Amino acid sequence: MKLASDFCDFTRELYRDERVLLHRPIFEGRELEYLRDCIKSNFVSSVGQMVVDFEDAVASYTGATHAIACVNGTSALHASLTCVGVDRDSHVITQALSFVATANAISYCAADPIFIDVDLDTMGMSSNALKKWLQKNTFTQNNTTIYTATGKPIKACVPMHTFGIPLRIEEIIDVCNKYHIPVVEDAAESLGSFVGNKHTGTFGSFGTFSFNGNKIITTGGGGMIVTNSQELATKVRHLTTTAKVPHRYEFFHDEVGFNYRMPNLNAALGLGQIERIGEMLEHKKKIHQRYYDFFDAKDIEIAKSLPNDSTNYWLNAIVLKNKTQRDKFLDITNSQQIMTRPIWSLLSGLPMYANCPNDGLKNSRWLADRVVNLPSSVPVMR
Repeated sequence: MKLASDFCDFTRELYRDERVLLHRPIFEGRELEYLRDCIKSNFVSSVGQMVVDFEDAVASYTGATHAIACVNGTSALHASLTCVGVDRDSHVITQALSFVATANAISYCAADPIFIDVDLDTMGMSSNALKKWLQKNTFTQNNTTIYTATGKPIKACVPMHTFGIPLRIEEIIDVCNKYHIPVVEDAAESLGSFVGNKHTGTFGSFGTFSFNGNKIITTGGGGMIVTNSQELATKVRHLTTTAKVPHRYEFFHDEVGFNYRMPNLNAALGLGQIERIGEMLEHKKKIHQRYYDFFDAKDIEIAKSLPNDSTNYWLNAIVLKNKTQRDKFLDITNSQQIMTRPIWSLLSGLPMYANCPNDGLKNSRWLADRVVNLPSSVPVMR
């Protein structure tokens, strides 16, 4: 397959390496300095100034009023869903085209996912599909939307900004407001992505980010919850800190909480990373442009944001003609040590979620057969 062979040569030249990873971390800032400071402070766990400073930095960058650091993006989602009232015998609407953590966080609340289709251009939840499904399958009672088939309330909606590409979040919010459904944005992949001039994750009741080792900035493992509500921020901070009532020395916990706060050591890494996010975004934009030029000449579509939005280009993605072409491309590139991967298996096809309701997922299925992620690391910059 000439396309795949040509791509391997192109990517080796781009990254100047024989073996090219999908996305690797880059530590070229003040990470070591901050780690040393953290160790010297003796505060290396979930209490320390680095956590406070990292929360402030993320809040400032995203424009959110509050930021609460967690151990990973999944815990951030779980705590956020709990705080908006998701519990046993309820439903949460999300998309099947997502990483498994999205649905797992719903399951941790003992709730059941409902899978809605995505738009082909953003690969994120479709507001039109959401509206049609709600109109056909629900009724409203006492400002609560009930799924007719089960009689259970729908207590949240979790759209996900796929590969950092902003979905039509304002339209999703409008639909959900009409149905009294809180929105928790899964912005795990979209730090540095904006809808107009507003950062992803700041539209819903909560937004959640991931700082896993393969994300645009990393804390090794880690996540962040952002919100513009003082009430919700206080609630989720308390819940993620084992629901401990503040006191100089006593340990009293007033509900079942989660031990989900980010360690100070991880926050130290994050501080060194976020200081350079602008530089990293510029490099990722250049990588995307190189890929765009390569694939445009071969009449292959590469995913991009809507005209008025901007993406962080976390993972570049191409849409091939069919599953056969996709599989050949994946086999050849990986056999030549150029790491590419397909999009996730649809959550609706996993054994634990196979019986969950969905709307047919026409676009999701089409994309699942065709999308390939490309190596998208920032090159070594110094």
